[in-house]
Parts: sequence; C-alpha cells; structure tokens
Amino acid sequence: MPDASPIHASSLPSYSQVACIGAGASGIALGATLKRWYGLEDIQYFERQADCGGTWHINTYPGCACDVPSALYSFSFAPNARWSKLMPSQKEIKSYQDGVVADYGLRPKMNFCTEVKQCIWREDASRWLLLLRNVDTGAEWAHECQVLFSATGHFAQPRSCNFPGSSSFEGAMFHSAQWDHSVSLKGKRVVVIGNGCTAAQIVPALVKQTKHVTQIIRSQHWIFPATNFTYPKVLQWIFQYVPFAMKLHRLHIFLLAENGFRLFPMTARAARLRQKRRREVEKYMRDTAPAKYHDILIPDFEVGCKRRIFNDGYLESLHSANLDLTTAKILEIVPEGVRTSDGVIPADVIVLATGFETNQFTPFMDIVGRDGSLNDHWKRYDGPEAYNSSAMSGFPNFFMLFGPNAGTGHTSALMAAENSVNYALRVLKPVFDKRADAVELSPTAEDEYSKAVQGALQKRVWNAGCQSWYINEKNWNAMAYPWTQAYFWYRSLFPIKSHWIKKVRYTSQYLQVLRTTN
Repeated sequence: MPDASPIHASSLPSYSQVACIGAGASGIALGATLKRWYGLEDIQYFERQADCGGTWHINTYPGCACDVPSALYSFSFAPNARWSKLMPSQKEIKSYQDGVVADYGLRPKMNFCTEVKQCIWREDASRWLLLLRNVDTGAEWAHECQVLFSATGHFAQPRSCNFPGSSSFEGAMFHSAQWDHSVSLKGKRVVVIGNGCTAAQIVPALVKQTKHVTQIIRSQHWIFPATNFTYPKVLQWIFQYVPFAMKLHRLHIFLLAENGFRLFPMTARAARLRQKRRREVEKYMRDTAPAKYHDILIPDFEVGCKRRIFNDGYLESLHSANLDLTTAKILEIVPEGVRTSDGVIPADVIVLATGFETNQFTPFMDIVGRDGSLNDHWKRYDGPEAYNSSAMSGFPNFFMLFGPNAGTGHTSALMAAENSVNYALRVLKPVFDKRADAVELSPTAEDEYSKAVQGALQKRVWNAGCQSWYINEKNWNAMAYPWTQAYFWYRSLFPIKSHWIKKVRYTSQYLQVLRTTN
C-alpha cells in the first residue's frame, strides 16, 4: 500500500501506469490480460473491501451459488477442469478467482480497505490523479496513473433498510451481502424480506436449521427449473487431459445460453416463444410449489421482463412446515419483529434480501474529466451510459469494465467483463506502445451509440412494462445489453477506429495527430 499519510500540497503522489478501482472479476481479468497481451505488470488496484473477488467476496450468505454454468462463469484464458458442479458455489468461485490472482501475481498490487474519493484528469500531464482514503484509519494519500479503469461492478452498494423503526429491533438484522456469521440461526425465528435470486438461495438453506422462517415477498418472478449436477471424476479427467474437451464444453454451454436471447426481442416470433415458455414455466411452478401460494408466486408479466430465477430447491422448500410465505405490506420494524398489514410477525433475526442500488456505476466517488464530473456528463442523458459499455467522451484514458448496459440476461457476466477488458486494451494499444499519450472517444460516436442502445432496448422485453431493477425512474435502462453476447464479442474484437482520437503531448500542449489508425 502507498504511504498512507495525509495529503498535503507538497506531497508527491505514488504512480503506476495503470490503476484499477475495484478488485473483483473484471479487475482480475484486466490484470491478467495486461500481462498476457503486453507483458505489463505496472498496475495498482484500490479496493474498498478487505479482499479481492468482488461479489464473491462480499456475498457469503447460506446457499450462495452461481446460476450460470461454471464452464462459462470462468475466464476464457483460465479454464478450470476441476469444477465440482455445473453450478458452482460461492466458495468454489472465490477459490477459482484466488487461483487466477495467484497465477498472475496480482495480489501484491492490490490495496485493500482503500476508498477512492475522487479521480481528476490532469490535462497538463496526461494523467489521472486519484485521492484515496483508508476506510479503517481515515488516512489519505494521492496516486497518479496514465490509464484508469473503473471495475466497481453492478452490485456494489446494498440497498439500505428504509423501514420505520429499524433501530428499535431487539434481534439481529443484516443485509444478505453483509451476512453476520456470528449470529446463530439454530432454533431461531427468521424473517426474510425479499424474493429475488438471493432470497431463492437463502430460504432453502434456512428452513433446515431454523425454528421458523417467514418470507415477505413484494413482487413476483418467473422461476425456471435449474439444471445442476456433480461432474463425475472421469469427465473432470477428460476436461484436464483431452485436447479441446474443456473448450468444446464451454462452447456448447455458450451456444445453448446464447440461444436464450431469442426470447427477448419484441417481435411476433419471439412473442410466440415467450408464450410457449410461459406455459412451460407456469406448469412447472404449479407442479412444484404448494397450491396455496400459486396466486402470489406466479407473475402476470412477460417471461424475461425481469431477471429469471432458477429453482435449486426454493419451490420445494415452500412445502416445509416451518415456513410461511406472505405478501402483507411491511408497516414498520418493532422490537419483537415486523409489523405488517396482517399483524406482527415475531422474529429473532431479520434478513434483508432486498438487492442493491442499481443504475449507479461510480458509487462512493467523483470522477472529473476534462469538462466536468461524470455524473454531470450523464445528466445530458436520462441515466448512466457508455460507448460499448466502456467509455465516455471528455474522459481520456478512462474505461469502465462491465459498465453501463453490459449486463446480460442470458449468458455469463464474466464473458461480458472479459469483452470489456479486451475492447479497452485494444483501443489503448497506441498508449501502451508509446505512440500516444492518450486516447479519447468522439462525442458524436458516444451520442449515436447511446441512442442506438436505448432505441434497441425499447424493442426488448426488459422494457415491456414490469417493475424491474433494469429501469430507473426516468425509464432509462442502464443495465441490460440489447444485443447478443456474440455481437458484444465481435464489437470488442474490432474497435471502430474512426470513433477514437489519439493524442500526443508536446510540453504543455496537446497535438491531435490523427484518428487512430493503428
């Protein structure tokens, strides 16, 4: 960690050619790919948490697992033949990511418990100045870099508890992403608030160890059957030693997942597919869940409008004698539990499976480019946006990894993150080859891309009218990628060079030399 002394006017900042805010999956992919492509190891990470891994470090709740097949929820450059299951657990994913970090020597470059307060573009030096703070001690210092990446992810800030009376509760209350493992649940009465993907994993794990679980649900979701199995040893051996076997397995899973995109366009053909899928999923839910809960579980909106939930024991757990499901409105938290429109639900523990603040891509910090802050830049639109989910005009040498509109509703977030990394590093090649000091996006390219994305999203099922975390209060969708993941890969493989300007600095002057042609 750099010298954690207070910032003074005379203090000299530390320096690295590359800096990355966040040390989750996207940041790990960045460090590994920099080394693979350019032999570049001059990178420093600044991470608010006490360890790397992002969401797989933060989320440690009971039952935490991935709902994307492990062969696809991994880096293309780091295949793992030893996945134990098709759908891996949190511990296994964290172990995998730690292994990649070790293989590429990234941990010594990671500064943990470090908050980035502000990033300022220094036009005179073609550098970014970062103002940093240690979250434990409060010590502050400065760091400079030539190239800046933001890899803060889509789910960095848990949604706060906004129920009246929460401070009066006499038991333990915590968010699913801030699980308190010191609290024993054995023999306890637990209230789970929420019913998204996280709650669908927590509830089956809790009913096995608690006295009673009450789940308060606030919306409905389509719950699909999950395919999960343990890989036999012989298949692991084949993946390890038979050439291309693991790659073919990954390709097969990708093609199956990519085929799911056919549900999303608002076309007559896709509507027929959605209706067919809706009948299948509704039958599955009715066959699996208790009849008394059908009316409050089964949605009346299009399949795919919200993120799908894959059932790995949740619907079956609703048959448990020690579980109740209710849609009663929460009025307040009281010392003995939760007061709802139907009365007080006694609780020893309250779990907030209420999700995260979405449509926020630079939480906790201010990024200031040549002409102002990033938040002011986004006010030109109705929400966050980025060209190819990565870049904004007026912010030279700055890229977001898995940024606005990078989210995929049908394949792997890690594939999207890797596409973001590969795209940025291709655009930055003149900088790393020392043929330019900076690369910057054309404002026209940004505007045209943003309009194209939002226009395409209006023709996708995510904007079909259901209440979803994809959409903000201005009906702006900053979360979903409107095209196939194969198209994202293609765009990342072949950047449109005319959309970028490379600049060479002479003394204190910038000379725009040409549109990037190399």
